[in-house]
Amino acid sequence: MLNIVLFEPEIPANTGNIGRTCVVAGARLHLIEPLGFSLDSKMLHRAGLGYWENLDVRIHPSWDAFLDACGLRGPGASAHLHLLTKKARRTHAESTYRDGDFLVFGKESSGIPEEILAALPESCERIPMLPDTVSLANRERWEAHESALHGEQADAAPSPLLRQDICGNFIDPDDYRISALNLSNAAAIVLYEALRQTGFPNMA
Repeated sequence: MLNIVLFEPEIPANTGNIGRTCVVAGARLHLIEPLGFSLDSKMLHRAGLGYWENLDVRIHPSWDAFLDACGLRGPGASAHLHLLTKKARRTHAESTYRDGDFLVFGKESSGIPEEILAALPESCERIPMLPDTVSLANRERWEAHESALHGEQADAAPSPLLRQDICGNFIDPDDYRISALNLSNAAAIVLYEALRQTGFPNMA
């Protein structure tokens, strides 16, 4: 069984969608607290449809508690971790997946914390995407709009809502790359590559 891990997810609809994908793919979902929503959230269950009650979901109070509960400490344990981040050279398609592996995705606003990535550099992977100049024809106009928004609130930390790209994805305002997949799409892409490699029925 493959495992999807969401580190401090913030948007209930994303978690609901990922939960539904886990059910149909026979994967387990791990949620690392704190969560940005209640597990009773209507948005969570609406996105998960009737699948949520069939989901194998585990809740962990922290990253360390997750590592302990899943036996991911000690020699060789990190080989089962796949940390999905923009800050990686190896792509997810260049990685090798095995049954029982853990596909880890960071929270929508800031991804996986730097200290976790730095501690496990060999586990970091990225999803390849076209550069902004190719994928976003209106990139310059969006960046000008973003700059104007930040300029109006120079004395205050920008709200997460002011740090979204044109698709509604959260971005790092200091990162000039604004193209990004949303969390549920990213999880589906990596999970299905892992399923393909591990012999999921009827996949080429």
